[in-house]
Amino acid sequence: MTLSATTLGKGQAPDKDRLERARQIIANRVDTSGVSEPEVITEGNKNIVVNVAGKTSEADLSKLVAPAELRFRKVVGSTPDTGGVQPSPPASPAPSASGSAAPAPSASGATATPSAAASGTGGGTGTALNETPSPAAASATPSAGASAAPSASASASAAPISESLEKRREAVIAKLGPAYQVAQSIQSPDQVAPQLLPALKPFSTLSPDEVAALPVDIQYNVPTITCAQLNARQPGSISDPKQQVVSCGSEGGAPTKYKLDVAKVLGEDVKDANFTNSPTQGWIVNLSFKNPDKWANLSREVYGNGTADKSQRQVAIVLDNQVVSAPSIEGVMTGDATIYGSFTQEQVVTLSQQLKYGALPLAFKMQSFDHVSPTLGTQQMKMGLLAGAIGLALVVLYCLLYYRALGLAVIASLVVSGALVYASLVLLGRHLGYTLSLAGIAGFIVAIGITADSFVVFFERLKDEVKDGRSVRSAVPRSWVRARRTILSADTVSFLAAAVLYFLAIGAVKGFAFTLGLSTLLDVIVVFLFTHPLVAVLSRLNAFTSPRISGLGNLRSDRALTTVKTTNRFGAARTKES
Repeated sequence: MTLSATTLGKGQAPDKDRLERARQIIANRVDTSGVSEPEVITEGNKNIVVNVAGKTSEADLSKLVAPAELRFRKVVGSTPDTGGVQPSPPASPAPSASGSAAPAPSASGATATPSAAASGTGGGTGTALNETPSPAAASATPSAGASAAPSASASASAAPISESLEKRREAVIAKLGPAYQVAQSIQSPDQVAPQLLPALKPFSTLSPDEVAALPVDIQYNVPTITCAQLNARQPGSISDPKQQVVSCGSEGGAPTKYKLDVAKVLGEDVKDANFTNSPTQGWIVNLSFKNPDKWANLSREVYGNGTADKSQRQVAIVLDNQVVSAPSIEGVMTGDATIYGSFTQEQVVTLSQQLKYGALPLAFKMQSFDHVSPTLGTQQMKMGLLAGAIGLALVVLYCLLYYRALGLAVIASLVVSGALVYASLVLLGRHLGYTLSLAGIAGFIVAIGITADSFVVFFERLKDEVKDGRSVRSAVPRSWVRARRTILSADTVSFLAAAVLYFLAIGAVKGFAFTLGLSTLLDVIVVFLFTHPLVAVLSRLNAFTSPRISGLGNLRSDRALTTVKTTNRFGAARTKES
């Protein structure tokens, strides 16, 4: 997928530092699991290219690279989106009783009665915000919230706009002509009479970028400007926290336009985001803030003097260009926040990743999305599997020639290890989206030697004990005590090396480290729970203790050792070899 940075200026290239920070954030989001070996690189002076192994849909990958600019804004007013067919009464009282373009502070909807928690009214995805309020703060601060609202609205309306936006606005106004003059006379959405709709029809022909250039009051008051146009605006069109904006969500399942105040809490203020499954609320996203006072001040301002109308004390959670949720505030709240609603597991994972790794410093537009068939990769994979098969065959041949019957134990252990590896790959692929790549295959090939090395250490310790004159049956537990320390030490070193590669490397090296570490852990499980018990059982069989069969060297069998045992003057038992 190729992403191109969009700037609201004259198309100039973005700052290199911001482009690199955006690349790192996208890499962190996509590389959260670290097992699909994503490759995120910059191309030119404004493009970022994302390559991911496996079958990844365009929609899923687009969510991970979305700007995820989170804003918490007070709802100034809301009105149903009628699509310009006919006027409809607003979902809340008119923002201004005086008929001015900027809403009066008393109509901002910042009042409610105290309650124990905040409950949501439903947003773009049916979500809501829930918090644990501070009762002490709730009872002590209504007047503070009431006094804070006027200054906020005044500062928002006075915030300047950029020169480029001013020029684009002038071009759109010239294109609309008389229709813009009619729109200026509209003070609130409920004042639009049916006979005005034909005069406002030119607004429905505007492109999303042209709609984004219009003043906030025009976007909100004109019914022929639809949510479809507002939602299609370029990412970052309403990211300025110092400006009032218009955004869309859904209230009661119907599309709704929201007029929103300046942003008092931003995505940068989120300290951490994680998800969990609640028995009562389903999948939820938990947010913690770096400065909880900002969230407390916003809820205090919205809560105001406790007006009973919940629609006048809402906070909109705006993610990029859309309202995710618009819950009503029922008290002054401090602490962490919870976003809950009709979420699926995939949705909460994506949302928590977006919020956890922060907002992108740039807005991007997707230039292309291509599925590349793994023709070359398939050939390389076949060669890699062939190399693995040759290496495995050499290990098996060596063990059969050198260890004889013990070589069969090695083969059985490798079969068990292979079964565990395959089962792990299936589970990881189904539940974590793991994709086995060439680097992962290389990790498994290297792990064959690590696994076989554990068997060699054990068997060589066993041969040493038998050479010292002990029977095979008694030599097995003694050799295991000495060998397991060496095995654990060697596997610990291998696992630490894999862990360092996994956390410090990127891309294919990370996939290699993952499979190497996984194989090392499985090696410990196989040796401790299968190989050692198997050899202990075989040591009780007389046929296995025969030197010709066991492969333990030119040693007497246990039966011969008990009948042909001699004792020297020091009382030491002697075998034929000694």
